[in-house]
Parts: sequence; C-alpha cells; structure tokens
Amino acid sequence: MKFTYYGHSCFGIETGGKKMLFDPFITGNELAKHIDVNSIEADFILASHGHGDHVGDLVSIALRTGAKVIGAYEIVTWAQNQGVKNTHPVNFGSANFDFGKLHFLPAWHSSSMPGGEYGGNPGGFLVHGEEYKFYYSGDTCLMMDMQLVPRYAKLDFAILPIGGNFTMDADDAVIAADFIQCKKIIGVHFDTFGYIKIDHEATKKKFRDAGKELILPEIGVPFNL
Repeated sequence: MKFTYYGHSCFGIETGGKKMLFDPFITGNELAKHIDVNSIEADFILASHGHGDHVGDLVSIALRTGAKVIGAYEIVTWAQNQGVKNTHPVNFGSANFDFGKLHFLPAWHSSSMPGGEYGGNPGGFLVHGEEYKFYYSGDTCLMMDMQLVPRYAKLDFAILPIGGNFTMDADDAVIAADFIQCKKIIGVHFDTFGYIKIDHEATKKKFRDAGKELILPEIGVPFNL
C-alpha cells in the first residue's frame, strides 16, 4: 500500500489497483506549492466535510480524472452542480465500493461549502479493504464515539488531526488512538496555518511515551505502509 501526503489533510492511498484521494486541498496550501495538482490521479475522491481547506481541488480533480466523489449528500450535490457526474452520496452508515466496505462515521466539527452553502454532516471514514483496514477521523475533537471503531474493525493504521485549535491536538489524539485501539497513527491537519503549527519532535515524543508511533509525512513523498 502506497501513502502520499499532499499537505494539510489531503492524502492519497493506492492499493489493490485503486487510487483513493481524501480531502483534496493543494493549490491553496503554501506548504504544497511544489505539488502539481494536475499530476494527481484518483479513482475515488472522499470528502470528510465541506470546508474549502478540504474540498478546494475536489471539482477540478474529479472532472479531470473521472473519479467517483464520495461524501455527504450536500457535498455531492455541490459537486454535481459544478459538472461532476460520477458521485455517491452517503450519510452516517455503511456502503460497499470496489475498494471494500466503507463506514461513514460522525465527527464533531462544522461543515460549509466554499460558497457558504450548508455542507451536511462532517464525518470520518473507516475503510475495510481486503488487505487493510484504516480509519480517517476527518476534522474532529476527541469524542467518545471513537470507541465504537474497534467494534467494526481491527485497524492497521489511522489518520488523525493533531494541530489543535480547530481539531484535536496531540494530547487528545493520543487518547483517540487508545479509543480506536490503534498504535500506528499518521498525523494530518498541522502546520498549514499559524493556529495549528506544532513542534514535530515534541509531538512525536508524546506518542512514543504512550507506546504508539506517530508518522508525520513529508508532503509529496510517497511511502509504503
């Protein structure tokens, strides 16, 4: 499985011949200015919620690649209104796709589209692939609902926000890792803005001290999981 971080909360996962892209926001991110958004391929685009720093490049990538856009009904409708035809709306629950079963799970956050329209319920994704199971929480604070995740799947890894202010910080993400019973965490939603800058080494130490591994991926550098 190949994981590529594109900055902020945008990342791609390639496995089983399928390319999944999450929360595409590249061109508006100064830290990702070296990434050519037109080089990013996707079979599926999954949007956790509607804020511009999560859907900024969704329409352009979907139109270019023909990827199936998966997200809350309101996000899918917004994309359709801009010409995207390959879509699948979800709300909290589960659905089956070519890459496996998908749970769309709650997140405690807000959601509005770049133009101010209501973006539906914010959420996270639990992906049950044949060779892997992982959880991406989306933007959220720490919440007790995370304790349901291990009832659905034994995770191989999880992607959690760690920057604080708008989401969990590192301390709460360590507790979240306990709730979801996962020791390998990939951190996202950090450093992009002044509000969410972190001390990388101190943050990694918090996870090490808790007996967990925190990966802070480098933007644009793929690695295998």
